[in-house]
Amino acid sequence: MLKSFHYTFDEVGTDEAGRGCLAGPVTAAAIILPKHFKNNLLNDSKQLSETKRDILRPIIEEDALCYGVAHIFPEEIDKINILNASILAMHKAIDQLNENLKFIIVDGNRFKPYKNVPFECIIKGDGKYMSIAAASVLAKTYRDEYMAQLHDEFPMYNWKKNKGYPTKEHREAIRTYGLTKYHRKSFRQLPEQLTLKL
Repeated sequence: MLKSFHYTFDEVGTDEAGRGCLAGPVTAAAIILPKHFKNNLLNDSKQLSETKRDILRPIIEEDALCYGVAHIFPEEIDKINILNASILAMHKAIDQLNENLKFIIVDGNRFKPYKNVPFECIIKGDGKYMSIAAASVLAKTYRDEYMAQLHDEFPMYNWKKNKGYPTKEHREAIRTYGLTKYHRKSFRQLPEQLTLKL
């Protein structure tokens, strides 16, 4: 059963999606839910079907006290690495919140201080706490929506289905067609490559 982290004040939950992808942005969401928010469907976005995520997104957006979503794109990921890009995306999502921030809970084990707001990293937090789970749903649905738009430009990679993750189909398309401007050049795109010849 998902729960709130602290009951004395509203916490910010934040999570990212797309960290392990070969193409597209890493996307983060940050959210503050009402103290007594409950939803029996809500869970870690990876445990939910696409249909359930799509049902939850407008409910979460309607009920949230505030939320923000931010993309960090491949050029920036290649410059600062995926961990720093993931944290930057979370910071940019938190920047959009209009409440007085008192505490941040982060999915995972790595984060950098945001201003002077205390925070806690929680392993598998998206399966434990409502606000992180809600952030995970927003990050995932916004990123999937963006990848579906890119699919129209480069349909041969089938990003509508694989969302930029390193599926066999995606890697075969990279072998056949090469890399696009949306691919992360610092990532090992094909298993047999130690370095990419660009």
